[in-house]
Amino acid sequence: MIEAEDLRKSYGDLHAVNGISLRIERGEAFGLLGPNGAGKTTTLHMLAGAIRPDSGSVSIDGERDPTRSEVRNAIGIAPQDLAIYEELTAEENLRFFAKLYGLAGSRLGDRVAWGLEFAGLTDRRKDHAGKFSGGMKRRLNLACALVHEPRVLFCDEPTVGVDPQSRAHIFDRIEEVKRAGCTLVYTTHYMEEAQRLCDRVAIVDRGKVLADDSVDALIREYGGQSVVEAEFTKVPDDATSLPGEFDDTTLRIQTSEPFAALARLGDRGAEIAQLRVERPDLERVFLHLTGRRLRD
Repeated sequence: MIEAEDLRKSYGDLHAVNGISLRIERGEAFGLLGPNGAGKTTTLHMLAGAIRPDSGSVSIDGERDPTRSEVRNAIGIAPQDLAIYEELTAEENLRFFAKLYGLAGSRLGDRVAWGLEFAGLTDRRKDHAGKFSGGMKRRLNLACALVHEPRVLFCDEPTVGVDPQSRAHIFDRIEEVKRAGCTLVYTTHYMEEAQRLCDRVAIVDRGKVLADDSVDALIREYGGQSVVEAEFTKVPDDATSLPGEFDDTTLRIQTSEPFAALARLGDRGAEIAQLRVERPDLERVFLHLTGRRLRD
């Protein structure tokens, strides 16, 4: 569906994208995960045809020029910098973007009504977007990107600066789009978003792809072991012989079988006041690959 080969883009001495290659299948939710400045947005803009790479190529559905109108009509973009007009109402914004893609007549009206419901703004349809909260603007931004029913949706950090309710709404709506078969390219620096929404993830840093696989496969390969941390109210007599690191009343064990480790502690008569099991996740993957935490 989407293929990128050796994409490169520089701004002076800054190599924003430095040889990224990707293959995204039809109907897949693909995440570009990395810190701010990793090259995610520049990569997404090249995939969408918004900027031209210095070198390399992009193909969408076999078409090697994503700037052609036939290709752009199949694409929806929800950019990080909001692409709505604050002086227009919610309804006028949706109508404007729908008309850009050639919608007219009853289909235009149906899609505008759909967009208002999708964004949760039907009751605010006549209000100017400039009066909306950050979360409402983000929801409208996403609805405008989808009003023409694109086959591909590019989402660039769609939950930046939103409240928890709007974030949950956006997640629900993106999952709805996935179920409808839309191909999704999603950039984020929040590992929990990629873990929830994406079938496959590319870890990006300093303009390069460090790893590209399913979330589960990345965690298995790079996430390391689970960590069991137990604080005792009664320390076993042979505490110093326990596996792991023991400090006063706290034991920390790294293991691939956390529940078996807990069972062994119980067998040795340990009385535990507090217990924590930390399983590997995408943030651990990122730390392993880059030596820096995900949100640096």
